Amino acid sequence: MGTFSIHAIVIGQIDIFRKHCLWRGADINAKQSPKVAWTEVCKSKDNGGLGVLDLRTQNEALLLKHLHKFLNKEDIPWVLLIWESNYSNAHPQSKVKKASFWWRHLKTVG
Repeated sequence: MGTFSIHAIVIGQIDIFRKHCLWRGADINAKQSPKVAWTEVCKSKDNGGLGVLDLRTQNEALLLKHLHKFLNKEDIPWVLLIWESNYSNAHPQSKVKKASFWWRHLKTVG
């Protein structure tokens, strides 16, 4: 989860399995309705929930953690390798070309 952004469909399927495990237990064919809404289950224990992690939020937080390490040039081998090989003279944002896409359109029309 800390390396790739997990697609919403995959997170949805994992949540279905977690719901089934929580509500049905060992009997996979049981047709019991949920006792509580999933949003309530995902709340922290202090707020009356069960403390089940929201996978979408957790995935985004872990990815942002890597971005924070990269942009702050932390002393970690992978961060140093990327900075030295790609951004030795400039900051990452300064390498982005800031041009309009209209020049392509005007070139093909004219």
